[in-house]
Amino acid sequence: MTFVQLIDCRTSRFEEMNRLLDSWVEKTGGRRTATHAVVGKDRSDGTHVVELVEFPSYEEAMRTSNLPETDEIFRSLVALCDELPTFTDLDVVRDEPLRATLVRRFYGTLTTAGELPPLNDLIDEDCHSHDPVNPQVTIGLDAIRRDFRMWRDAFDASFTVEDLMAQGERVCARWTWTAAHRGEFLGIAPTGKRVTMTGMTVFRFGDNGRITELWWQHDQLGLLQQLGALDELEQ
Repeated sequence: MTFVQLIDCRTSRFEEMNRLLDSWVEKTGGRRTATHAVVGKDRSDGTHVVELVEFPSYEEAMRTSNLPETDEIFRSLVALCDELPTFTDLDVVRDEPLRATLVRRFYGTLTTAGELPPLNDLIDEDCHSHDPVNPQVTIGLDAIRRDFRMWRDAFDASFTVEDLMAQGERVCARWTWTAAHRGEFLGIAPTGKRVTMTGMTVFRFGDNGRITELWWQHDQLGLLQQLGALDELEQ
């Protein structure tokens, strides 16, 4: 179970404390098992500082705590505080990157039955979509929805999200697309074939929480091969 330690302190020597935290990372080398750290300063009180340090588990946190360098850093940290810091140990019982959740909803919405939803709650009106298959960037929600409808008219499909990685304003998804060819696609008459395609999409989110840019990579050549479109070229 992921474990988080919350350190709450007051200091008038924040820059020194910040350098101290950097030195902790350097001194412990690859033995420090923390996976993520966030340091926040109170907007209404610049002396109030909170740090959240994430570990894979409580046991890993204790292993780091027992390092001699950690004890040295702790004593230096206390010396920089205006008062004794407090420590809160937290077992993480829920961890949901909200943008990653929106990406999962995006894929589910693309393949929902019936009419394609407006998508304006997920995609910005001025969104840019980059696809190596298209020579030009698709700009705007209306144009992007037209592209989606073209795929929906040709295939009954579903997405399986294999991996999601979120960092800052971007989310990267690796997916598998499975479909039945029910309508014309790039001049290819419906074949009724079951096809699959793998790909990746990078999403960039804007300040409004909606998708503002998309980069697609997918195996369309493999899809065309499954549809028999390359048979004549291969002969």
